[in-house]
Amino acid sequence: MSGPLALVGGGEWQQGCTFDRALLESSGAREVLVLPTAAAYEHPERAVASAQAYFAGLGVAARGLGVLRRPDALDEANAAEVRAARFLYLAGGSPMHLRSVLKSSPVWDALLAAWADGAALAGSSAGAMVLCDPMVDPRGGAFTVGLALVEQLAVIPHHDTWSPEKAKRTLDLAPDGVVVAAIDERTALVRDPDGSWRTDGVGEVAVFRAGAVATLADLPG
Repeated sequence: MSGPLALVGGGEWQQGCTFDRALLESSGAREVLVLPTAAAYEHPERAVASAQAYFAGLGVAARGLGVLRRPDALDEANAAEVRAARFLYLAGGSPMHLRSVLKSSPVWDALLAAWADGAALAGSSAGAMVLCDPMVDPRGGAFTVGLALVEQLAVIPHHDTWSPEKAKRTLDLAPDGVVVAAIDERTALVRDPDGSWRTDGVGEVAVFRAGAVATLADLPG
């Protein structure tokens, strides 16, 4: 049994992200630890400030952990902070940078251990993409290697803002057997601790397999 997992389509920490309150209740967290890694080149402090203001409205504190470069992910002190957290949130930004920083690092191992021990884990946009394997490459819509917390699942974030042509290209390029979840902003595809999937938030999640419309029942357990 792991903790709850939320793959968010972007637009995190805004009105309508109803899944966050449920994650807090499920995990029992009194604080949210935000990793602004993917936003390292896009004012990560602003991402943390947004999270702090949003979660204050839900009655809990949020703080950022400065895992912005590869040496930060190799720091055992940072890994200890992640391991002790009960609600971890990977902010949006660059999925390629996020992957290169976290891959095969003590911080990534600590994140896996915390989640396996019941901590809630949320990743938005880049954060959601990287948690899956394969991962959609935002540079062209093809596929590359993710960090494989969830295998045989790929995420298209911001689906409500993607062009139909771009989405079709990604679906056409999906490897055999891979389920693609196209997630709108302020919307989450949530995996509960019992392994079941559901959707939450203001938008929709469209699921595809082999280019055809699928259902949540087709998602990996």
